[in-house]
Amino acid sequence: MARKPQQAKPEGTNREKIMSAFMALLAERRIEEISFGDVAASAGLSLAECRAEFGSLMAVLAAQVKEIDRQVLAGGDPDLAGEPPRERLFDVLMRRLEVLAPHKAAIRSLMRSARRNPGLAMALNRMAMRSQQWMLTAADMDAAGPRGMLRAQGLALLYASVLRTWIHDEDPGQAKTMAALDRELARGARCGALLDDVCRVASIFTRPLGRWRRRDRAEPPEPRAGTGEEPAPV
Repeated sequence: MARKPQQAKPEGTNREKIMSAFMALLAERRIEEISFGDVAASAGLSLAECRAEFGSLMAVLAAQVKEIDRQVLAGGDPDLAGEPPRERLFDVLMRRLEVLAPHKAAIRSLMRSARRNPGLAMALNRMAMRSQQWMLTAADMDAAGPRGMLRAQGLALLYASVLRTWIHDEDPGQAKTMAALDRELARGARCGALLDDVCRVASIFTRPLGRWRRRDRAEPPEPRAGTGEEPAPV
């Protein structure tokens, strides 16, 4: 009787093995159906070795998101420094989608689970906001303070909307995805102009009295919030 071929074990450090095994399992089943025992068996590690690296499966996912961030940030194009903010952000987000390409099935699985699990959706949203603050910074756009947090939240929703097109786009040229991203960034720029006005008005009423006579400097609008039904998982 022919023996069933064994599945290849992930390579790298224990941490990398766990992350790779988790993403491979996520591509095949819902996150609610994955246990640390499954991850350990798939990674070829003991439970003790897994516990030494991570405390929960959400911590594994957070580490994967951080690694995606790192790869995107490492691939920056210095030639885009002189381009408009919208073009810089377009390039950063397309780089992120390129890095995510090997994990498309896992992303699809996460998005389905998030629609049914509010707690998971909230956790994914926190991760998405953190990542998008880094993406804004990579595009040389302000991501600091309350205004930066609003901008990151808007970008996370915008990105989630684009992901819904991306997970079904099998064209190697990603034409539908690029069109969706361009459309959402244009919409975000319009929303961003309104957010700029709101923030400027708010800043007037929160200034010390001695500074009220200073004239505000108008700032050009930058891409901001789109709309989405669920947070971007990565």
